[in-house]
Amino acid sequence: MSERKQSRRQFFGTSAGVSAAVASVLADPPHAAAQSVGVKKGDLPDLTIKEVKVYVADVSGFRRLNSSETGEILSVVTNSGHEGNYTIGNRGLTPNWLEWAKPALLGKNVIDLLPTITATSGLKETFGFSGGRTGSPGGGRGAAGGGRGAAGATGFGLANRGGGTWPNYYTAAAEICMWDILGKAVDRPIYKLLGGTKDRVMAYASSQHLPNVEDYIADALSAKEQGYRGYKIHPGGGQKKTGAPIPAYFGHIEEIRTIRKAVGDDFVLAHDPVQRYNLYEALKVGRVLDELNYAWFEDPIPTTDLEGLVELNRALDLPLHVGEFLFSISDFAEYIRRGALDVARLIADNVGGISGSMRVGMLADAFNLECTPHNWGNPTDLAVHFHLELAMPNAYWFEMPHPVTAADRPYQAQFRIDKEGYVLAPTEPGLGYPINRDALDKIMKRIDR
Repeated sequence: MSERKQSRRQFFGTSAGVSAAVASVLADPPHAAAQSVGVKKGDLPDLTIKEVKVYVADVSGFRRLNSSETGEILSVVTNSGHEGNYTIGNRGLTPNWLEWAKPALLGKNVIDLLPTITATSGLKETFGFSGGRTGSPGGGRGAAGGGRGAAGATGFGLANRGGGTWPNYYTAAAEICMWDILGKAVDRPIYKLLGGTKDRVMAYASSQHLPNVEDYIADALSAKEQGYRGYKIHPGGGQKKTGAPIPAYFGHIEEIRTIRKAVGDDFVLAHDPVQRYNLYEALKVGRVLDELNYAWFEDPIPTTDLEGLVELNRALDLPLHVGEFLFSISDFAEYIRRGALDVARLIADNVGGISGSMRVGMLADAFNLECTPHNWGNPTDLAVHFHLELAMPNAYWFEMPHPVTAADRPYQAQFRIDKEGYVLAPTEPGLGYPINRDALDKIMKRIDR
């Protein structure tokens, strides 16, 4: 193991005090929010939930970065009139969310629910919430009940080692709505409630899976010309526009080489095949990435192959980013302990929403590792992960879908970089990107209540 990698795994880092402060916030978010504006928790507005509904928008005319996006925008409204929103369908399908939400949320107070709804850290079942296991309209876990999403135990085929409640797209979505409400109730962005002090995050352009090897040169150069500080390859089929078929990873290696030559030696580059290689292919590709000074190698082989990741990480110098397909703190802890990752990557929907994500980030920070929230989806999805990046002391990048217009929706503000390649922190309260009701009405199909 190289000295550089060993240094990234030292137990406890310089941010231990920050981690303790975040733990205090997560233990009682409403108390922390009240303190941030100099009032007592009992002086907060009446945050009893009086209504839940779903705005169903027609997104057929937009490019959907997550193919399961349904156009459903959740609405949780309190007696005080504060509304929290989040979109579902970004990871796994979440059918019948209203059926779950009505008994689980109506008549209950955000002050009581938010500290507990995803407080298990994904490790244990929580009985008693809604009269059954967390997340299931009927107390079960099937596709219709939805405790783990419609695609199966986790939706990705990877078992939760803790045997617990994550992924739970029902509770995670509700939790995010409640953070949105809490921020609006005290007129502060969520990242500030979490103790974040950054006012911007550096952005890299994250490519689509393009059809041919030759397509990547212009795409990477376009990102550099626009002012992005880096570019990440999501490789496609690895085939050239002309000629006989070749093994996909051969084409990916050519992309890796030609992009480095095109953008120069000093531009940050990364590679994310989204688990598509076997160990042999990943070693071949990874050695080229090392040779050409790529910044990281993301999800190179199936996350289920823990032993393969350990072997790969020992063989390569560049950091491995792993975690999008992990679903509990026990999973992350085991992968960190075994040396299967250098940077913990997460998707908020998969790990208990905002609170669960911060717990994973603090776990990584305790081992002096970075944490990189995943940004890929519509504006609400980007907003959630941006707040995590702003709040975590060990997060340094904003992943911007490229071209960025693919993430645009007419009912929310656009994400763009400034002239220095940064995304500026939101100033509006809650998630910070309020929904434009007039624009949403134009593409509204119905409102489910």
